[in-house]
Amino acid sequence: MPTTPATAAHSSSNGTAEAIMLELVDEDGTTIGTAEKLAAHQPPGQLHRAFSVFLFDEQGRLLLQRRALGKYHSPGVWSNTCCGHPYPGEAPFAAAARRTYEELGVSPSLLAEAGTVRYNHPDPASGLVEQEFNHLFVGMVQDRLDPDPEEVGETAFVTAAELAERHARSPFSAWFMTVLDAARPAIRELTGPSADW
Repeated sequence: MPTTPATAAHSSSNGTAEAIMLELVDEDGTTIGTAEKLAAHQPPGQLHRAFSVFLFDEQGRLLLQRRALGKYHSPGVWSNTCCGHPYPGEAPFAAAARRTYEELGVSPSLLAEAGTVRYNHPDPASGLVEQEFNHLFVGMVQDRLDPDPEEVGETAFVTAAELAERHARSPFSAWFMTVLDAARPAIRELTGPSADW
């Protein structure tokens, strides 16, 4: 993992797992404090900073991932290319690029900001709550994927029509449609009208 001032503060030299801290924010996205990751997701949830990435191939197909079965939150469901939380003090853009590489073993060939969206999505299966101020990113991926099996169970590139079919028959993350709809203007600009996003 690349070392930055933010990631260095979250690396353990003795191999023990440190508590993962998230940035708490107000309704405008201004940082107001920190909380441990799991605590921030306990009902009713604490509003925190997050990011969602949507990467496309040269044919305008969206890269989806099915979350690994071992994940504590929303295991085994399909979701966008990558999502997560910046470390406190880490820029959302840097966190999105870092986490995409950590999960999928690939760096985007293009990554651009696509706005923000605020939502509150309870996850009935886990009892956790996604209370997030989410920074959206769209981009391109050209290199071969090398997913981390502890993070990613499966990947698929889909057209807009294939996504609609898959969404109708497979479980997706509670936040997926919210972040996809919020990112659609930037997705359409990136992929062009023929991709039909």
